Amino acid sequence: MRKYLLVHLLALVLFSLVWAAPPNAWAPKVKETVAPPSGWIKLGPAPADHEIELRIGLPQPNFPLLEQHLYEVSDPEHARYGAHLSKTEVEELVAPHQDSIDAVNVWLETHGLDVTSLARSPAKDWITIKVPIGLAEKMLDTKYHVWKHISSGAHLVRTTSYSLPDNIHQHVDVIQPTTMFALWKGLKSTMHFEDRVEEHSIANTIAPLTNIASGAGQVDPACNVSITISCIQQLYNVGGYVPKATNKNKIGITGYLEQFANIQDLQSFYADQRPDALNSTFKFISVKGGLNSQNLSEAGIEANLDVQFAFGLSYPTPGTFWSTGGRPPFKPDLGTPTNTNEPYADWVDYVLSHGDLPQAISTSYGDSEQTVPESYAHRACAGFAQLGARGVSLLFSSGDGGVGDGNPDPATQECLTNDGRNITRFIPLFPAGCPYVTAVGGTVNVPEIAVFFSGGGFSNYFSRPWYQDRVVQDYLKNLPEDTYKGLFNRGGRAIPDVAAQGRRFRVFWKGNIISIGGTSASAPTFAGIVALLNDARLAKHLPPLGFLNPLLYTKGLEGAFNDITEGNNPGCGTPGFNATKGWDPVTGLGTPNFGKLKILLT
Repeated sequence: MRKYLLVHLLALVLFSLVWAAPPNAWAPKVKETVAPPSGWIKLGPAPADHEIELRIGLPQPNFPLLEQHLYEVSDPEHARYGAHLSKTEVEELVAPHQDSIDAVNVWLETHGLDVTSLARSPAKDWITIKVPIGLAEKMLDTKYHVWKHISSGAHLVRTTSYSLPDNIHQHVDVIQPTTMFALWKGLKSTMHFEDRVEEHSIANTIAPLTNIASGAGQVDPACNVSITISCIQQLYNVGGYVPKATNKNKIGITGYLEQFANIQDLQSFYADQRPDALNSTFKFISVKGGLNSQNLSEAGIEANLDVQFAFGLSYPTPGTFWSTGGRPPFKPDLGTPTNTNEPYADWVDYVLSHGDLPQAISTSYGDSEQTVPESYAHRACAGFAQLGARGVSLLFSSGDGGVGDGNPDPATQECLTNDGRNITRFIPLFPAGCPYVTAVGGTVNVPEIAVFFSGGGFSNYFSRPWYQDRVVQDYLKNLPEDTYKGLFNRGGRAIPDVAAQGRRFRVFWKGNIISIGGTSASAPTFAGIVALLNDARLAKHLPPLGFLNPLLYTKGLEGAFNDITEGNNPGCGTPGFNATKGWDPVTGLGTPNFGKLKILLT
């Protein structure tokens, strides 16, 4: 009680000092503004009594030090390689200054909020408040409206500008949901379904294939028709590796937007492709009320694909499936709009608050980078950096639209900027463009070539990280300077980093065998390989790989990836980039050779 009284007294003193400041100190000043987004229409004012959950990000003054730690423990040439940080150590590095906490508390108290009962992240760098729209509008000196996305029919409650008192600006990095018009869609929306249901048996009439790049020997000819766990094992030289450190190692899959991972379908998949895994399952974790209905009719294509291949490839490594509740788009009557949160931020908050995490986590969701306000993208990316510093490898699909919309026709392409200029520009994905995650592109066929929809390009928000300098500069040197001039950022973080098969995956869905694809298949496949590598390391008492990228781009791993040199990724009215020798913005460094990687990394 005494401690509470002292805190309250301090708040009152600060409050009086702030109010004694010059009169203009509390005058609202625009914090962030965006142009009315292309493809959205404003329907009308948001209901004043609709409750919205605001997330307030306080500055992380020591983040550069966290980034330094991240790179040191992730760089195989550094003495600290593998010395990952603890949850507590990471939280200490991202904690805001006390003066920021105090200033924001005073501001919130002026609007009648009890700062002693607010939800705060463990590091106190995020504050979450639930307030009616009417109060949010007063706090942010703005007006919220209901917006409709024309092509999808999705609705959001958003504003195009918000303000804060002048003296609060330095103490707040970002507040959302405000100006963020991202739909955070599952890449299932552009997943590539084959035209037929897979046959239960495939005639073995084709001559044996050789994955020339991998040097892994002959590959079952059926793998040019249907991708199975066995195909992945053959293509990527997994051999008969049996995990040994299953008491230490784990793999995780994220689920959003009511995509449910069905256990009956998983058992059918195991019976078909991994009979030794029959009767095993995964750990389910609900985040923010996320569900995982086991009604077969509600099975999710995306979720089934992810868990079947990630867990099937890494079995018997324990698997975790998170289902995060809420979806930014909603279909309301305008009087009762529903959730307006960004669910991936809810997931990041949740996992950062826990101590025991899977060492490899795959996500097959994202959105156009330009729909995510840059300030928010950087804060979310900083959350991914925290996971990397703790020894977690994060794999994200690079996207299924090539360099943008997947459309090579200049007359009908839709890669227009949403900054009011409406000019054509390649559109990379976020979070794949975050430099602290590993972006996975797609391949097809045996021998492998780039699949046409493989997302790739260069971020407009994040500059190229040091670990990419050598290979990306080599690529750009061989690309004429006038190629796609003005369409992409030559100095941006380049994606993807790596690739894996991305088409004709044999998956069970609602009791049926289907054939589907997308880089949403590539990411969990690569995550399965990472989980096996982690297993091999942990079995020899070595730390897990953690943040992969500084390792991936070292000279020491040359020869451990199957270099993909054919194919391109059209979009935005262009043929896109070409796959070439070395790194390229279609397939990155190439596809993994597990056998060689295991030798190099253990």
